Amino acid sequence: MSRKPALFLALLAIAAPSRAAENAVPAAALPPTAAQAPITLLQDLSSGQVLFAREADRRFLPASITKVMTALVAFEMLEDGRLAARQNYTVKPAIAREWSGKGTSMFVKGGDQLSVEQLLRGITTVSANDACVVLADGASGSVANWVALMNRRARALGMADSHFGTPNGWPDEGRTYVTGRDLVRLAQALIDGHPAYYRDYIGKRSFSVNGVERRNHDPISGVVEGADGIKTGHTREAGYTFLGSAQRDGRRLVMVIAGAPSEAVRAQVSRDLIEWGFTAFESRPLFAANAIVGQASVQDGAHGSVPLRTPRAIFASVPKGSSGTIRLALHYKGPVKAPIAAGDKVAELEIRVDGLPPSRLPLLAARGVAQAGPLVRIWNGLKGLFG
Repeated sequence: MSRKPALFLALLAIAAPSRAAENAVPAAALPPTAAQAPITLLQDLSSGQVLFAREADRRFLPASITKVMTALVAFEMLEDGRLAARQNYTVKPAIAREWSGKGTSMFVKGGDQLSVEQLLRGITTVSANDACVVLADGASGSVANWVALMNRRARALGMADSHFGTPNGWPDEGRTYVTGRDLVRLAQALIDGHPAYYRDYIGKRSFSVNGVERRNHDPISGVVEGADGIKTGHTREAGYTFLGSAQRDGRRLVMVIAGAPSEAVRAQVSRDLIEWGFTAFESRPLFAANAIVGQASVQDGAHGSVPLRTPRAIFASVPKGSSGTIRLALHYKGPVKAPIAAGDKVAELEIRVDGLPPSRLPLLAARGVAQAGPLVRIWNGLKGLFG
């Protein structure tokens, strides 16, 4: 017998204050430069906590940050074998005529043979518009097909306020737009889903094209400790944008800067904000990777519950000078209906820290739970009626 799912919430733990102060003290003041970017978001991926946000849900033109979605789609195709790094595509003359030299470019020529690896390095390091079009056309048959893949992936990631009209972010009368919050989702999919490709392609300082070295405009990689990308963007309409990330001592921060008035302002805001994120907060370890943090009730399963594990190490960011109180709660809609596969997302861990908005991180089934046989399901239904 089916029972109506309910929302389960269990308090897991309340951390003891680490300081005598009873009330949270705000984190150290933001750097003054942060006010120079109208859209700003800084999030700790290790905890899901938003450390600072200004207009995080406001739509804006991403310019070349669009290429991050093109990179993600390509990484996923490399993972599942639909693409190979050494696979070559021949540049079509029509693509060369339209895109060679258009904005940042690899200056492709009709008939050129370029590998997927070359194209991806041109996209992620040089920000080459023509490389995006060659890859999109070659890998999916047309730019329109590729853009459809980008939007399908955006929907799957929950990027509800974003849409892509091009593979490279070239101005398209507003058909391409994103929000800061959606870009953090995209960054997390890139970093967590494809760590090897992320390390190999993202945050490189330069790439040689036809014997000419082109430099990356990334303002933090090689400058800020632990910084490793991700992508800048600029058009007259969008201003100067940046999706960036850095990692220190297992703690990963991602930031979005949009609408900065100049390249110099974008660089300074990015560097100041990411440094503030690391220095104004203390990181507290909560759980190791694959730690069991609770149980979820199971309906019609061979077991009555399923243990919940963390997908990776989880930390909490606490403003320096605060009481340090951390509250954790477990959320799921249940009982969770069997069958359940090991690794399925079945619950969320909520983290609450005084002075910061709450965050939620996924919890996975630590083992599979098969569906119970018919006699067990009947017995469970009777227990539900009379118990």
